[in-house]
Amino acid sequence: MTSPFDPYRLAGLPLRNRVIKAATFEGMSPGGAVTPALVRHHRDIAAGGAAMTTVAYCAVSPDGRTFRDQLHMRQEIVADLRGLTDAVHREGAAASLQLGHCGFFSNNHDLIRRRPFGPSRALNLLGALGGLPFADAMTPDDIEEVTRQFVTAAGLAREAGFDAVELHLGHGYLLSQFLSPATNRRTDAFGGSSAARARFPLAVVERVRAALPPGFPVLAKVNLRDGFPGGLELTDCIELARWLAARGCDALVLSGGFVSRDAFYLFRGERPLRAMIAAERSLPQKVALALFGPLVIRAHPFEPMYFLPLAREVRRAVDLPLVLLGGLTALDHLRTARREGFELMAMARALVHDPGLVARYQAGEATISGCVPCNQCVAEMDRPGGVRCPRRVDDRQIRA
Repeated sequence: MTSPFDPYRLAGLPLRNRVIKAATFEGMSPGGAVTPALVRHHRDIAAGGAAMTTVAYCAVSPDGRTFRDQLHMRQEIVADLRGLTDAVHREGAAASLQLGHCGFFSNNHDLIRRRPFGPSRALNLLGALGGLPFADAMTPDDIEEVTRQFVTAAGLAREAGFDAVELHLGHGYLLSQFLSPATNRRTDAFGGSSAARARFPLAVVERVRAALPPGFPVLAKVNLRDGFPGGLELTDCIELARWLAARGCDALVLSGGFVSRDAFYLFRGERPLRAMIAAERSLPQKVALALFGPLVIRAHPFEPMYFLPLAREVRRAVDLPLVLLGGLTALDHLRTARREGFELMAMARALVHDPGLVARYQAGEATISGCVPCNQCVAEMDRPGGVRCPRRVDDRQIRA
């Protein structure tokens, strides 16, 4: 069977089709709270036909947030998260929670520590103008503590009714910082060779997997490439994929990019710098975006299925279930992904534009998304109300 709408079982989790909503920061968690807007956002995706929706970037600790207005997992929000997962389940979809830690990439002024930390001492460009210009190197005790935090957060996610967890090993956040030779300059057991750089991320995956029931899927989001010279490359990704498979990871979400070096390597298309500067509420961050935005938010031309050439190489190398993302905007793209052996396909911007797109594809009412890669939705993440598409399709437009 090669239809994107065939059912699929991921570990022990039945999915009604092969299309999932990729984790995309919603900007709907002021003060780290679960809001009605966040619940609505994911309920709409579920009602629109996706098999699983992924709640984006829930930090495993307060210090793991990039900035204050992000979720961080704790017992106090479990009941509210249960309201979200219940809403998704009522629409017939599954819910996954992305768990991560920002490492040195932080503008979070509610830190319990004196300053952020990462694999090595580093300059923190995100926080530089806001009083957090430097990051410390983690000690082995720090590494063990964060590993435990991932395990605890995964257990709370299951308690909150999530059907799966996605561990964030990409995009230049903490576990990605350890994997990348550009940011991991350690000389102890956690740095040097690719195997040593992977020791901490692999321990996180292995211990989270061991703490959860066998049928509860544990996915890992990984970079195909960091996207800049000296960073993690495809050969590193393939090696990592084999190690993750050996440690019981249930699927890999194949992505790319490093937010502190080349933020739009992931997005492709237009870069709405003016809109991003206008949406930024912090004056120092406005200044930082104006000064450094053109350096770290470089333009990358949009091409349909832009990660497919790299992802094919991972597909040839491992038997692990793979999730393809990146520019999947047409029904034919989903069919191509299935023909090429990808078990699942993830969509993000196309579902922000039209939450009901999957159902419309399945019903034969549409063959291509109306989403254009303007990336205005990226700027909207920082505005009150959170991520939205200025050209969004909703039921009123469809009925009209």
